[in-house]
Amino acid sequence: MTAISPERLTDIRKLRGLGRPKLAKLSGLSERQLARLEGALPMKDAPSADMLTKLSDTLRVRPEAFSGTEPLTDADFDFTHGVSCSCC
Repeated sequence: MTAISPERLTDIRKLRGLGRPKLAKLSGLSERQLARLEGALPMKDAPSADMLTKLSDTLRVRPEAFSGTEPLTDADFDFTHGVSCSCC
């Protein structure tokens, strides 16, 4: 499973023009879960594959984009997993 860098997730969310409440609504995750993933609250457990998939689909980025180990590229943002959204 791809690790999630809290800073990278926050950067991607902001690049998409979304606040945590809107991302929570669109992804089906709670604001509390998102706050944990973004490092605002302590993590209790590692993020599940389902959480990663929901974020990836909602933000329309490759799951690997969340790791924060490589610079973001246009290819990261061209990802679609068969899901369309009305957020961007």
